[in-house]
Amino acid sequence: MLLAEIFTSSAPSEESAVAGLSKAIQLSVAPVFLLTGITGLLGMFTTRLARVIDRSRLIQEAMERSDLAQAKRLRGALEVQRRRTFLINRAILFTTFTALLVSGVVAVMFISAVAALDLAAIVVPVFVLAMASLIVGLLLFLLEVQLAIRQNPRRYY
Repeated sequence: MLLAEIFTSSAPSEESAVAGLSKAIQLSVAPVFLLTGITGLLGMFTTRLARVIDRSRLIQEAMERSDLAQAKRLRGALEVQRRRTFLINRAILFTTFTALLVSGVVAVMFISAVAALDLAAIVVPVFVLAMASLIVGLLLFLLEVQLAIRQNPRRYY
């Protein structure tokens, strides 16, 4: 009888540990989906950066072959490309910082659930900072897109 009581008393603690671990995984998975979206943004940003760099190279090559008047116009176009590079670079920086913060939130949430600690005082401000960083990254991307549209002499809208 005593042996049966030991097994029945240890089973609920094991089940509660598994339930706690299961809950930790569930809580940690939601921000992981956010990381997937951020990864997509970073891929798009780096593709845009590569296109801006390619365009800058073409403008520099054209400047070498051009006369003085055309070189002056191309220098202005190259300055726009430099501005676009700066903006998209900063968008990449802030979005990468967002990914790092969200990863930290996932880690802290998992540790909090497994260790049965209330770390909401850490999770909340870090997540808010992550969202602020994402907003800044998206605003910088929006500015870069607007700059690219203004550079194009044809209007598509």
